[in-house]
Amino acid sequence: MTNFQSWGRYPRGEQQSKPLYWPSDFPGSYGDGTSLLPVGMGRSYGDVCLNHDNTVLLTRPLDRLLTFDPQTGRLRCETGVTLGEILEFAVPRGWFLPVTPGTKFVTVGGAIANDVHGKNHHVAGTFGRHVRMFELLRSDGSRRFCSAGQNSDWFEATISGLGLTGLIHWAEIQLKPIVSRKVQYQATKFHGLDEFLALSEQNRNYEYTVSWIDCVARGKNAARGIFMCGDHSAINEPREPRRARTINFPMDLPGIALNRATVGLFNALYFHKQTSKQVSKLVDYEPFFYPLDAILRWNRMYGKEGLLQFQCVVPQVDAIREILNAIARSGLASFLAVLKVCGDVRSPGMMSFPKPGITLALDFPIREGRTFELVDRLGAMTAEAGGRLYPAKDARMTGEQFRNFYPRWQEFSSYIDRRFSSSFWRRVML
Repeated sequence: MTNFQSWGRYPRGEQQSKPLYWPSDFPGSYGDGTSLLPVGMGRSYGDVCLNHDNTVLLTRPLDRLLTFDPQTGRLRCETGVTLGEILEFAVPRGWFLPVTPGTKFVTVGGAIANDVHGKNHHVAGTFGRHVRMFELLRSDGSRRFCSAGQNSDWFEATISGLGLTGLIHWAEIQLKPIVSRKVQYQATKFHGLDEFLALSEQNRNYEYTVSWIDCVARGKNAARGIFMCGDHSAINEPREPRRARTINFPMDLPGIALNRATVGLFNALYFHKQTSKQVSKLVDYEPFFYPLDAILRWNRMYGKEGLLQFQCVVPQVDAIREILNAIARSGLASFLAVLKVCGDVRSPGMMSFPKPGITLALDFPIREGRTFELVDRLGAMTAEAGGRLYPAKDARMTGEQFRNFYPRWQEFSSYIDRRFSSSFWRRVML
């Protein structure tokens, strides 16, 4: 058994970790009686990528690009390929990911299993909408080719299926055309949720929109933030690959390092770094989409105890206002707080997270008792508001909440591979 950790480094536990180099090795080489769970980069925050006391299949070695049509932008690849590797291949050829989360260190399999979303959810929906086909391998040795027109029920169950319906060998994705690496970027300061909503409405024609929000400030500075939007540049220019500059976070910070005072200072500096109300400029896609990827192992800044991420989507702004007030009153600090309006573009995924409303995502360092109490309270507030929590970011959702958030859970359960399980699934089902 090994101590394989999720990105949040909580909960802790041990499981066997077995790399999967060839799909022909599955399932024959994994017949030891434990349950199985395919895992890519392990960038989920809680226990959706963990399988305590059982086996995780490390799919990262399945990293081959299989076919690409330069005329249509249709790419077929194994599902251990990362989104960053797709971009390295596709951007110089004039293509881009149709949807991307806030990190490129995610495998295609993980993007499908969690049906990830990004800054363009209001126009493009989730990643699953742009998956055209995949091959699903089951532990009984069967294989299914799944698409919207073939085995469509398995297609719906596997997109957002948390890796439980079987092993995805390869997937075919529809990329989108671009003519530049750069993004025409605009950032506007705001004070309060009403101003945030007004900016969201005024800028809904931009493909990408997202906001950073200060969850620590109170009084006249409460809910201040920066609204960011952008479109791919229309200026035709060379798209050669560039080596992104990165630094490696060197150590686990002591638990006292992230507190209300230090995070409050960081947030104030970040907000005032932009001296004018609005700025507009051309930027490379790397810092626009993936600012945190420049700091490798940035989760270590939360200390060795790890972090909890909380992400909800709620239908009304009043619920977000109450949640922000509860966070500010708690005294717990978060400087990575993201706010966005989700659209009504429906995902094919049976268990997909986004729905029309406002989504808030933020991280808390684990402080014994206090952090769990706050996150549990925020989860209850989300449920009361008619919202839902995101399994890929969760470590505290109750079974009752999960079943209410995802009413198709019983239908989904019938598609789970009999040999597959996860710590998350056992938590919310048992």
